[in-house]
Amino acid sequence: MSDRKYKQRGYQDDEPSPSRSKRSGSKPKSGEARGQPPLRPKTPNMPGFHDVIRCAKCGGLLDQTIDDGATCSRCGSALHTCGQCAWFDPSSRFECSQPVTARITPKDGLNNCTYYEPRVTVERQTHSKRGPSSAKQAFDDLFK
Repeated sequence: MSDRKYKQRGYQDDEPSPSRSKRSGSKPKSGEARGQPPLRPKTPNMPGFHDVIRCAKCGGLLDQTIDDGATCSRCGSALHTCGQCAWFDPSSRFECSQPVTARITPKDGLNNCTYYEPRVTVERQTHSKRGPSSAKQAFDDLFK
């Protein structure tokens, strides 16, 4: 008597034919079994991150420290403004997250607020380092 409930022939009863056992496709790489996960995860090629301060008007990168009377070297707009501040929040009272007593207007004009902190954002470092200026310089750099 069979160990199966029904006496019908199934896929396990057939002998594997030679045509079935050969699989089409590429062979697995050495150290890797077909259909198995790799032995170790791939290393990601992620760019680095850095903190930057950008001008609120033109988006230019600011390398200088922002003093009371500082202006952007690219567009000439004032940098000590509410629009440039980390505490600027249009949805809160007086458009500031700090407890200011009066509204400062205009938001893009120079002011002397004591709560001012420049807005710092985290960006990916997508720019590669500058290469050699000429082909001869690149060739000479190979043998240094």
